[in-house]
Amino acid sequence: MKNTIAERIFDFLKNFPPFDLLEKEQLFKIASHVKVIYIEKNDFVFKQAEYPHENFYIVKDGAIGLYRTMDSDQILVDICDEGDIFGLRPLVQNDQYLMSAKANEESILYAISVEILKEIINSNEKVKKYIIASFSSNIKTPYARTNPGNLFANIDNLENDNTFSEVQTAQYSKNPIFCSKETTIKEAALIMSEKKVGSILIVEDQKPIGIITDKDLRTKIATGLISIEKKVSEIMSSPVITFSEKITIAEAQIAMIKHKITHLCITKNGTPNAELTGILSEHDIVVLHGNNPSVLIKELTRAKEVATLKYVREKTSNLLKGYIEQNIPIAFISKIIAEINDAITIKAIELSLAEMETAPPVKFGWLALGSQGRKEQLLITDQDNALIFEDVSKEDYKKTKAYFLQLSEKITIKLNTVGYEFCPADMMASNPKWCLSLSEWKQQFNTWITKPTEEAIMMCTIFFDYNFVYGDKELVHKLTKSIFKSVQSFEIFLNLLGKNALKNPSPLGFFRQFLVEHDGEHKDQFDLKSRALMPLIDAARLLTLSHNIKDKNNTIARFNKLVKIEPQNKDLYLSCADSFKILLHYRTEQGLKYNNSGRYIALNTLSKSDKLKLKGCFKSINDIQDLIKIRFSLSLIGL
Repeated sequence: MKNTIAERIFDFLKNFPPFDLLEKEQLFKIASHVKVIYIEKNDFVFKQAEYPHENFYIVKDGAIGLYRTMDSDQILVDICDEGDIFGLRPLVQNDQYLMSAKANEESILYAISVEILKEIINSNEKVKKYIIASFSSNIKTPYARTNPGNLFANIDNLENDNTFSEVQTAQYSKNPIFCSKETTIKEAALIMSEKKVGSILIVEDQKPIGIITDKDLRTKIATGLISIEKKVSEIMSSPVITFSEKITIAEAQIAMIKHKITHLCITKNGTPNAELTGILSEHDIVVLHGNNPSVLIKELTRAKEVATLKYVREKTSNLLKGYIEQNIPIAFISKIIAEINDAITIKAIELSLAEMETAPPVKFGWLALGSQGRKEQLLITDQDNALIFEDVSKEDYKKTKAYFLQLSEKITIKLNTVGYEFCPADMMASNPKWCLSLSEWKQQFNTWITKPTEEAIMMCTIFFDYNFVYGDKELVHKLTKSIFKSVQSFEIFLNLLGKNALKNPSPLGFFRQFLVEHDGEHKDQFDLKSRALMPLIDAARLLTLSHNIKDKNNTIARFNKLVKIEPQNKDLYLSCADSFKILLHYRTEQGLKYNNSGRYIALNTLSKSDKLKLKGCFKSINDIQDLIKIRFSLSLIGL
């Protein structure tokens, strides 16, 4: 007799790692022993510090949140949804659960015996490799190939393509609490209590020789096995495990798993004989994983209210700060933050659509403009957006536009609540001027291009950098096609756009001094955006437009594309891309430091090294502007 339930489970499991690596007979054996469990919302599958169950779990339907309790606070570490495995490591290691698993919504789980899996691990090298990789990176699906929520590598590329959150340098405490080996256990416990820390290092000649944790106090002192009046050397764990200051997240996790410890000592050169500089705890790793971009995006996809969007955007700022402090490449940072920004916008749109009395009358598309359109909006700035909707009859136009204006107002209000302020110039989809039908948008761009007033050129520099975020992409493709057709039919437009690209000349004066603002609120400050970033943004836009390049809105991507099209100018374009990365990184760093947009810089806050670094970027601006002058004959035609 056929086991139809086992067959259904088999068909489900075969689509997810590591089950997709199993032989058919092995997988069917597992499927035949699976227990199906229903979990109601907010019920726990297991709790932190519990002894492990006999089974680990895979989510069939629903969502399970993994939470770590720290000082009575619950930190969301990850969200497990369809196909995700959890609760496996404690079983294999025979250790307590390090986190609680709680249902974020009604869920169905498959409970799988770890004993059966252990049998298979011993005979299947690929599955063994999966388990090791999963433990070392503290992620559920390190080889996920199709799920966009997981930013992990294919099994064949594991060693060469880890996620950035695993290979970046770990953030550790640079002010570790320590005492000498002559200190009594009671004195050490009082220090730990006063400083509100879970561990204390024992140091001799500035070198770590041991460590005591809360667990030591519970198991050795509270049980009465050792007197609290004894010296710390009686109960300290020694020798300590040490690493250098450049330890990565992955290295830290592997070391903690291997040695079954929760703290690592950081020393000058990574050896126990070097000066102590810090301590890295499991708590630090958990906090970092709580800011993992894949976790944040999962939170967004399941958000039911705007407050969650705001919470995620605030956590994104922490993520950004960590990336900047660790000098992660700005191109990578931009991609991650852009994905989160888009996910926030998409959820704001979905929540707004749910509030509308009826479904949209026709297809529409939501566009991000300006820095968000270029995927360069790292700091929270004001919002620039637009809406395009399908053409309708004259009779239906007024009603259709009214619908989308109402929708746009709901969306922009939500984005404002999240932290993206309303655009001072009202360049938002809630403005009737920027909520138009496809034909109206085509006509608007055509007018800007063929009748290029100063205001029209300015509008083009904003609206040409649009990026499709939500809705019907075909509408946007049709608009793009129309724009390029208009540009090709009115060639002088590129010359005028070239003139605009030169409106901000060299950021340096005759004596190589920074050109600063002469009056106003930012008097004597350097405008990093207008004088350094915008000339590169404008140049990249103009040159890619002249080559009829579509779907390249990001400045770095535009310069990289130009490298391939014009190999004779490769060095110049690579130099521009590098300069833009440095300037964008610097602006973001300044914005985080002073809690502002990072646009205006007080020169007296710059070190000589910073000034030289910035000046080094300005040569690229001069060179690219010289190329534009020649290519578009701006000096010859008096533009």
